[in-house]
Amino acid sequence: TGNFERLFTEDNIPFGRWFMNSLVIAVPAAFISILISSLAAYAFSRFRFTGRRPMLLFLLLIQMFPAFLSVVALYLIFGSIGDYYPVAGLNSKLGLMLVYMGGALGVSTWLMKGFFDTIPKELDEAATIDGASHAQIFFGMILPLSAPIIAISGILAFVGTMNDFILASLFLTDRPEMTLAVGLKTLTAANSPASYFGVFAAGTLLTSILTVTVFMSLQRYIVSGLTGGAVKG
Repeated sequence: TGNFERLFTEDNIPFGRWFMNSLVIAVPAAFISILISSLAAYAFSRFRFTGRRPMLLFLLLIQMFPAFLSVVALYLIFGSIGDYYPVAGLNSKLGLMLVYMGGALGVSTWLMKGFFDTIPKELDEAATIDGASHAQIFFGMILPLSAPIIAISGILAFVGTMNDFILASLFLTDRPEMTLAVGLKTLTAANSPASYFGVFAAGTLLTSILTVTVFMSLQRYIVSGLTGGAVKG
């Protein structure tokens, strides 16, 4: 209990600030990436256009490379962006949020596209005959039927963002602006007192509670969402 008390009372351990930083970045990034992925997946699933298959293969190809391979490129790109728009450059939550949004688009689009393929196109045709537009079909019919894949894609994007350390440590260097993963890591740095290891363990335990809660609340969607989005390509 002493370590938990220190976690919330010591001034040099802004645990609450780190937690809010993580939520401020993870929630919008996951929501916007899922929205964009669902729109892209709907287009790939329902329409036939030039370059459709190469674009799908390209999305699959980029998922084969680990994210840390792009660290140097991202550092240079957002460093240049920060010279003109500091709010979206390095050491900014918005810049990190944009990176996370782009990173989640590929896998989410593929999963959703596979799931949308399982929804009969006859439903779209019936709605079109009744006078519904593509937007009405997508938001009024496709999305409600796609709750399982939206849930699993949201979980993957949210948990991946909350647990990320490499990109967050690159973008956020000011201690009060750090995310949970980066902030807690500073408690085990080489120059940190050994007494902070107990506080670090307490912080990681509290952090895991949020992830477990998200999984438990959406567990009924996980199996159906993963299998439904993986059976078709």
